[in-house]
Amino acid sequence: MRSLISLFLICLSASLLAQQAIIEGRIVDEEGEPIPAVNVILKSDRSKGTISNIDGYFLIELAPGTYDLIFSHVQYGVHELSGIPTGVSDFIVTMKPEARQLDDVQVEGNRERDAIDPATRIDPKSAKNLPSAFGDFNKVLLTLPGVAGNNELSSAYNVRGGNFDENLVYVNDIPVYRPFLANAGRQEGLSFINPDLVGDINFYAGGWESKYGDKLSSSLNIDYKEPESLEGQLNGGLLGGSAYIGNRISDDVQFLFGARHRDSRYLLNTLETDGQYLPTYTDAQAFFTFDLTGKNSKQFNRTKLNWLLAYGRNRYLTLPASQTTEFGSVSQNLRIQTAFDGREELDYDTYQSGFNLSHRWSDKFLSRWIGSAVHTSERENYNVEGAYRICDVDNNPGSNSFNECVVVRGIGTNFNYGRNRLEAQIYNAEWRNEYLLSDWSILEGGIGFARNVISDELNEYAFLDSAGFVNLNESTFNALDLTTNTISGYLQATIFSKDSMHAVNFGGRINHMDYNGETLFSPRVIYRYKPRWEKETSFRFSIGKYSQPPFYRELRDRSGDIRENVKAQQSIHVIGAMERMLTWWNRPFLFSTEVYYKSLKNVVAYDIDNVRLRYFANNDAQAFAYGFDFRINGEFIPGTQSWFSLGILNTQEDIAEDDKGFIRRPSDQRINLAFFFEDHLPNDPTMRVYVNSVFGSGYPLGPPNEINARNIFSGDEYYRVDLGLSKSFELTNHKYLKTFWLRAEVLNVLGADNTLSYSWIQDVTGAQLAIPNSLSARFLNFRISADF
Repeated sequence: MRSLISLFLICLSASLLAQQAIIEGRIVDEEGEPIPAVNVILKSDRSKGTISNIDGYFLIELAPGTYDLIFSHVQYGVHELSGIPTGVSDFIVTMKPEARQLDDVQVEGNRERDAIDPATRIDPKSAKNLPSAFGDFNKVLLTLPGVAGNNELSSAYNVRGGNFDENLVYVNDIPVYRPFLANAGRQEGLSFINPDLVGDINFYAGGWESKYGDKLSSSLNIDYKEPESLEGQLNGGLLGGSAYIGNRISDDVQFLFGARHRDSRYLLNTLETDGQYLPTYTDAQAFFTFDLTGKNSKQFNRTKLNWLLAYGRNRYLTLPASQTTEFGSVSQNLRIQTAFDGREELDYDTYQSGFNLSHRWSDKFLSRWIGSAVHTSERENYNVEGAYRICDVDNNPGSNSFNECVVVRGIGTNFNYGRNRLEAQIYNAEWRNEYLLSDWSILEGGIGFARNVISDELNEYAFLDSAGFVNLNESTFNALDLTTNTISGYLQATIFSKDSMHAVNFGGRINHMDYNGETLFSPRVIYRYKPRWEKETSFRFSIGKYSQPPFYRELRDRSGDIRENVKAQQSIHVIGAMERMLTWWNRPFLFSTEVYYKSLKNVVAYDIDNVRLRYFANNDAQAFAYGFDFRINGEFIPGTQSWFSLGILNTQEDIAEDDKGFIRRPSDQRINLAFFFEDHLPNDPTMRVYVNSVFGSGYPLGPPNEINARNIFSGDEYYRVDLGLSKSFELTNHKYLKTFWLRAEVLNVLGADNTLSYSWIQDVTGAQLAIPNSLSARFLNFRISADF
């Protein structure tokens, strides 16, 4: 459908300047909210134009006369307004957020390309349609360049050589968190983000503005929907289901409610470990929008309140029975057979609530008050003993003992015990302000306060009886009560040139943490240049400092003790980027590329064990990361959105005490290739195909507790293809339901035997053997859903 734009001429001035005149106005959406980065150009001379600033205002200086203007925006479409005279000083252009038509090809908005904001934008529909094991929102991030993850059972991800703990996540500017104690992906629930509720997605892989918080790697900013009418969906399948409903119940109140339930027992039964799996995860979220503007006010949403409520409940129970794993090479095939006794249990309950209150004092001044509170209660109990036998397997097809154990290389036992508890309360409060200095510049600033209260008790140990030797792999018995307070603030300015070719954002953050007494200042600059070339192109350069004060995990060393002298890790980001609009098959595509370099100091080194990070808890390392990211997205098939991504990375660290120089970091995945592809039958768009594919080179690894052999080997590559097939049926005569969907998903289509981690065992000859722990096998999932 074509965008619907209504033009209101207010205060029309009849006087014209003798030599120079102007046309100025403001562009807003249907809710009266300003729309930045709208292209405004002359139809007769496309070299003349401007873009709307962050508050929706635009101004064009022209010779006196009457002009035809073209307004275009990647989300709001293209529209022409004819016969606009100079001298107009204040008119409102209202744009409707719909797909736009270009040469009869439907184009969905992906990116506010004219804005200085370096975020990658993702269509929420694509995030929801992407096939994955549990429909977890975070899986769409793994299709972006520079984002890596090698575990389909986990929602964790790392960005450009960082780790799982270095990522900011916001929902309507409210920070949200992931669980603390989970040490395996199969134990996790879903990520906090409910894809049914998402209205807008902005992802920063580095180089973000000063107003966003203090982490080293990335920032994910999600906006939940504010529905104008009744909408909802019911969804069910073999691995769980979901439901949501939203509506505007009055002129002043809108709501969303969503619930999800995941039961992964069928998928976990494809793992190599046989046993009884009883994993369930359930969450519920509510999101309310209140227009608190008085009835006598002429402004819509002058005072607006968003309120988020969430509860997550995870119950994980496993009774392992046996496991058989084959590994080695063609010439030497080994097999390990293990019999288990015991159980593994993880429970957690998380409560989160937050609000975002905004008030527009005037057309130039906006304030926001943001507050949130999180309470999590986590309990982990495990007591598992495994008796194993390692042997050489006869791989000669002509032998009478083919595929049988012929030589026993080792017999032993491993034992893991844990009784861990954690209670945490996290409080955040922030006051943000935006002031429009002029039509081409805006000043922003704010202050914030965060308080973390954590009570933790660790009682765990593990030993291995291998080849006649008993090795105590780990032992932790301690408890802690930790309270930290952090004060932060930021100030930044954004300036656009009047010809819209140049834009710069500059500012800085400051924070002080009472626990270690450290005060940090982080300056940041982003510059964007957009030449007026025939093919729309923009260049961006950013440099900034990003600091991450220590949290609970970084303060606890490998033995479980808390170290009070840990300082913030610090990183300098230097990024150069280019975006260019291309036209293939008479359809628009966006090609983007970034080259980056990160220099890190005061690094807290760590090792990865499944999804648990084991920190060294000292600042005795330095590191670097550099790489290239490429992405092309657009309508490869008319009416669909697809993209291909490639990331190339090199990240290394130097720990002062090991005298080894720079070695690969645990998250050093050199190559990452991913794509999301959507297709439909030419004559039947109700029959659709979705393909999600990820390939990543191997992470480094080494035997545990041997600092000299740390990360000296390279693990196996990770590759996975998930396929979704759907058919929709329009229910035109049904009173409540609009569409009914049938969907089949083939997870891990290629049957890839991906390795998550390795267990190290010593045989009778003293050799260390790396036993691979594999992920899920091929699985067929069915889902049905109904929209209303």
